[in-house]
Amino acid sequence: MVTLGMLTALGGCEPQLEVHINAALNVGLSATEITEALLHAAVYCGMPRALNATFVARKVFDERGLLPVDNATP
Repeated sequence: MVTLGMLTALGGCEPQLEVHINAALNVGLSATEITEALLHAAVYCGMPRALNATFVARKVFDERGLLPVDNATP
C-alpha cells in the first residue's frame, strides 16, 4: 500500500503503478482496499494524481474481472 501511495503521489508513474496494483492483488489486497488507499492519497497529493491512479486501477480491475468494486466488502 505504501508503494501505491508513493507512486500516486509522484505522478507520471502509471506503468509502474499498474505493475504494483497487479502485485498487490496477487499478494492478497482486495480491490476495495486498493481503491480506498488511492482515495486516501487524494487528500495528500491532490485529485489529479489520485484520479490518474484510479484510472490505472480501474483498468487492472477490469482486466481481472473485478468490476464493479464492492465497497461493502470488509
